[in-house]
Amino acid sequence: MDMPLTTERLVIRDWRLDDADAALEIYGSPDVAHWLTPAMERVRDADAMRAVLQAWQECQPNLPPPRGRWAIERRADGAVVGGLGIRLLPPYEDDLELSWQLAPSAWGQGYAVEGARALVEWAFTHDTDELFAVARPANQRAVATAKRLGMQWVGETAKYYDLRLQVYRVRPADLVS
Repeated sequence: MDMPLTTERLVIRDWRLDDADAALEIYGSPDVAHWLTPAMERVRDADAMRAVLQAWQECQPNLPPPRGRWAIERRADGAVVGGLGIRLLPPYEDDLELSWQLAPSAWGQGYAVEGARALVEWAFTHDTDELFAVARPANQRAVATAKRLGMQWVGETAKYYDLRLQVYRVRPADLVS
């Protein structure tokens, strides 16, 4: 990323290995892992989480902007409360997926919308004209977040990750103030 992105309450920054314990609260939570697309086993321990973070760190410099994975850090106390990502959707040719994951203790505080909005605005400065989000139909939190971001419902498909998913899209003109 060009720089850490800051919002009123958050810093969007690269993941660090010392984020493993906080990241484990996110990706190790069955309440989070259950909804991930592509389907991902929950991370079981801090060593496994460090290995995942290391893999993300090693990939990051080779990804063309706006692709990557980032930590969501709360400015007030420096706590990592979530993660954001932009990556290619299958069949991995053109469509970019915006994703967000929060620790359950951070749910309901608007962090996903605040962080994702900053990332979307940044992505639109890097030759990107649309981003997609996919959600399992029963994932009401993800659907609500997509709508609060100004994303428009595109339809339902089984094209991505061999799962039946709701698809949302945002373009620069769709951003809600």
